[in-house]
Amino acid sequence: MDEAQRNLPVRDWLPRTAALLLGTLALATAFIAAYVGALHQPTPRDVPVGVVLGDQRAQAVMAAVRQRTNKIEPIEYDDPGAADDGLTSREVYGVLTSGPDSGLRLTTASASAPSAADLVNQVLGQAAQQANLPIQVTDEVPVESTDPRGLVPFYLAVGYVLGGYLASTALGLRTGTAPVSLPRAGLRVAALAVYSVVLGIVGAAVVGPVLDVWHHDIPAVAAVGALAVFAAAMVASAVQAWLGLLGTGIVILLLVVLGNPGSGGIYAPEFLPAWLRGMHRWNVPGLTTDLIKSAVYFDRRSTGWALSGLTIWVLLGILGLVTATVFRAHRRAARARARPDAPGAPAAHG
Repeated sequence: MDEAQRNLPVRDWLPRTAALLLGTLALATAFIAAYVGALHQPTPRDVPVGVVLGDQRAQAVMAAVRQRTNKIEPIEYDDPGAADDGLTSREVYGVLTSGPDSGLRLTTASASAPSAADLVNQVLGQAAQQANLPIQVTDEVPVESTDPRGLVPFYLAVGYVLGGYLASTALGLRTGTAPVSLPRAGLRVAALAVYSVVLGIVGAAVVGPVLDVWHHDIPAVAAVGALAVFAAAMVASAVQAWLGLLGTGIVILLLVVLGNPGSGGIYAPEFLPAWLRGMHRWNVPGLTTDLIKSAVYFDRRSTGWALSGLTIWVLLGILGLVTATVFRAHRRAARARARPDAPGAPAAHG
């Protein structure tokens, strides 16, 4: 703080300081409420499991399970091939079919969410035991042994999103939250794009060659990371350009306070409270977590909405930054014309 700021009367700096502290208090309170409320007691509901139409044995077991509990939701497919596609495209966490010797076969994909796969194994295993049916369980898409809880995609997504909005905030503090002109806005977008590519590569290298978590699909992870960082950076840039310092608080609220617990990263979305369950399908951390899982473990068809969603956020962020730049430039020009000493202003007549 310089000498002039230190000498300001209390009434000049106290309201702004109080507002900043109240805003920080509100964010911290929301952080506690969101994380504790979402994660303290995960309660699974309607975890989707595929079953083939006409498979009477499997359908009977699923119907019996559904009558006893709402933890499992049967998703019906026309044929076994469609059910297998549903598993590898992450529509369901498991597929129950009739097996050999009048038993059952359960195929799961723990890479989608180990907690969900464990629940499906437990519930359907108990149902098979009660029906006196043997059950054979196969994990078709397992997590890496180096990530047994399947949390690396989530933490990597958090790092990418954090890096994106921090880069935007740093540029805003250095050059102003709103660029002064469209060329400056273009430079900001270009700088954040380059930064995003670099961080995407660095993040993929950390989980790949450095920590040796994954041994494959590193270029795909880097590409996903670059898109995720850029999406977070552009969303933050747009909100900050329109709202200034208040925008930074809103970005933290959306991307961190609500975004992380609502991403479905620590627990599968079906384990979260109702108000958070669908959030992973539109928030940046959730889309990023889903897309990393798809890139590393699953069929490329499972990337569809996550890839589209992040791309939409990028485009909306760029649009928001450009419109805020134009709007503020027009306001500055209007204020300049309104000043009596501004060039081109009407001369005063005595």
